[in-house]
Amino acid sequence: MLNKALVIGITESMLEQPFWTRIESQISELKFVAKESPEIMQELPSVDCLLINFGIEIKKEHIDLAPNLKYIGILATAFGKVDVAYAKEKGITVTHLPGYSTESVAEFTIAAILEQIRGLHEGKERGKTGNYSEAGMKAMEIRGKKFGVIGLGSIGTRVAEIAQGFGAHVQYWSQHRKPEQEAKGIKYTELNELLGSSDFISINLAQAAETEGMFGSKQFNLLKKGVLIINTAPMELINIEALGAALTKGGLTFILDHSDEMSQEDLTFLSKWDDCVIYPPIAYITEEARVAKQEMFTNNLEGFVSGNPINTLKD
Repeated sequence: MLNKALVIGITESMLEQPFWTRIESQISELKFVAKESPEIMQELPSVDCLLINFGIEIKKEHIDLAPNLKYIGILATAFGKVDVAYAKEKGITVTHLPGYSTESVAEFTIAAILEQIRGLHEGKERGKTGNYSEAGMKAMEIRGKKFGVIGLGSIGTRVAEIAQGFGAHVQYWSQHRKPEQEAKGIKYTELNELLGSSDFISINLAQAAETEGMFGSKQFNLLKKGVLIINTAPMELINIEALGAALTKGGLTFILDHSDEMSQEDLTFLSKWDDCVIYPPIAYITEEARVAKQEMFTNNLEGFVSGNPINTLKD
């Protein structure tokens, strides 16, 4: 059993009571603090467990302040801003939630694309106001188009599969090639070629030091005119100024849903363009994903305490 957990950026309302009951059976004391709370640094020396939401920074200096730290449980798919390499060096187990929202995010990706290219919002607005004419509306199909997937992890793979089901010619770039997916007809393509040839692009990379800011002016200048990009990954991957310049140039639609993690300054900047579609963070919020997220988070903790850690950095 663990002695004390510092719970950062996770409120009691984020998990249902049965899950908190299970967590409390594994940890003697829970201390809840907000993401930016000054109490974090004060509490670290006394904890042996961190339970954190996505986007919480756990750097070397935080780990060094917690000499008894044994476990970090992240309530998210990605490791985000946790220094996992240093944690591993110190013998600290770090767990995450791989795949809990794969279907949810993949289906949202296709739904958002369809909403955009079929004019569904305008159609609903016309119908609501009694205008039942289709005059002036334009639409296009996914079938036969080149569909690029950047990052062929679990979500990217599912997006690729659904796009194939629509009859798209699917190509991908990932940091590591996926022969098993290539055997299914998903074509590996170098990143620059993918950017220049795709009609649709889905970005599904995890946020890491090597991916932050990787989409800048050079990448945007390669894009095919008329391309639609949807990014369900953190916007740290995107150079915001370069995106703004590309939107000003035209011929690009950009869709995002990680708006809750962005600064108000960047959101105000991007909202100037009609071709930049900003959603609340709704890609992952299906009922199925909500339940799976809580179950996996709790299972991870229970697995560690029982001596059988799962969903760790090495998995």
